Amino acid sequence: MYQIVDYQKDDFHTTSDPRKIDIDAVCSLLAKSYWANSRERDTVIKSLENSLCFSLFHKERQIGLVRVITDGATYAYLCDVIIDEEYRNKGLGTWFFECVMKHPDLQDLRRWSLVTKDAHEFYKKFGFSDLSNPEKYMEKFNG
Repeated sequence: MYQIVDYQKDDFHTTSDPRKIDIDAVCSLLAKSYWANSRERDTVIKSLENSLCFSLFHKERQIGLVRVITDGATYAYLCDVIIDEEYRNKGLGTWFFECVMKHPDLQDLRRWSLVTKDAHEFYKKFGFSDLSNPEKYMEKFNG
């Protein structure tokens, strides 16, 4: 459905190939997050199967994930952006996110959105900003 892209930087590589996702590694990463620490394995698998996912590897070990929910034409919601704590603050997040943002199937989207508790400054480097019209946005949250 979506083009598979691969990028290499030293001992690190990223891919959008869904066959390369290490489910155990992803579940472990998400279990340490504030937003998905109680997400069931079956839910993680279903979410991965229905999204455009990017995996970050150090050699053969998966150390990161970005999940994009998109129609591939007009809109993308960015979620489950995570890198193993051991690899943070080394510039990998910026490189990884640059790889995501240059995916050919995501180039002509009209709007991107995301929700973050503490990474606003990181995303601003990529053109994200606070909602210009928050009064227009609604949500239904089921826990």
